[in-house]
Amino acid sequence: MNTAVLSSKGLARKAALLIPALLACYLIWGSTYLAIRFALVSFPPFFQMGTRFLAAGVLLMGWLLWRGANAPGRWPVPNREQWRNALVVGTLMLGGGMGLTASAEQHIGSGLIAAFIAVVPMLVCGWGFLFGQRPSRLEFVGMAVGVAGVFLLVRGASFSASPVGIACIAAATLAWSLGSVLSTTRLPLAQGPMGFASEMLCGGAVLMLVSLALGEQPAWPAQPLALAAWLYLVVFGSLIAFSAYLYLLANASPATATSYAFVNPLIALFLGVAFAGEAVTSGEWIACGVVLAGVFLIFRGKTQPKHE
Repeated sequence: MNTAVLSSKGLARKAALLIPALLACYLIWGSTYLAIRFALVSFPPFFQMGTRFLAAGVLLMGWLLWRGANAPGRWPVPNREQWRNALVVGTLMLGGGMGLTASAEQHIGSGLIAAFIAVVPMLVCGWGFLFGQRPSRLEFVGMAVGVAGVFLLVRGASFSASPVGIACIAAATLAWSLGSVLSTTRLPLAQGPMGFASEMLCGGAVLMLVSLALGEQPAWPAQPLALAAWLYLVVFGSLIAFSAYLYLLANASPATATSYAFVNPLIALFLGVAFAGEAVTSGEWIACGVVLAGVFLIFRGKTQPKHE
């Protein structure tokens, strides 16, 4: 009886955390694209992302160790295998995913970048198929519709004028989605926040190595708006929203975890137009709608019961 009560309490606590985690991914991540653009004024892409995740990782890991990570009821320090997994997943999701996203924003508006990233659920389906997870018929339809939307999007004025931007954001979405799949299938991270911290530390270190190799130089002194944007990315974009996303990957279905792709583009597009003067043509709005329709079909396909 006591075990059943404890189990029900644990399930209730997990369910209660799902809503705040979803809201963090929906609202905060939708605004981070504009923050990345503002921070680029003083901080180049890989340096910006590397310092962002290293700072967040150090803060989170330090807090966990201070609380006593190995004490009863706490999260244990990652072992060697979990550090290796964090390095691989962090390299993909942060080194490739976030570093190349920031690079793409040097060439293309933040709102349209967010719209392109809406293809992540489609790519997650594709990677899952390679790992033996057969998508449903509706998911296949959603993937086809989403690809059509991406084709329309890249033919718009913003993307067609920047082949470099297209290459960066396409590689970013491939890396991010592969890292998401591996973290839940082949390369599990350490439990709880320790997994988040280890991934941010490893991914941040890789980003800084890339920044060093590229010879990136931040502009000192940093502009106040750029510094404020960077701090927002560390606290809200990394410590809160990114941790919320990893929590969803571990405790919710893939469809739920990636459902932020419905909301992020709309928030990012609105903020980009309203606060950064980004131009979005009518054709690009239509393309965004087609992409989101594809994402919706995939979401429906994942949530419908599968018939033998």
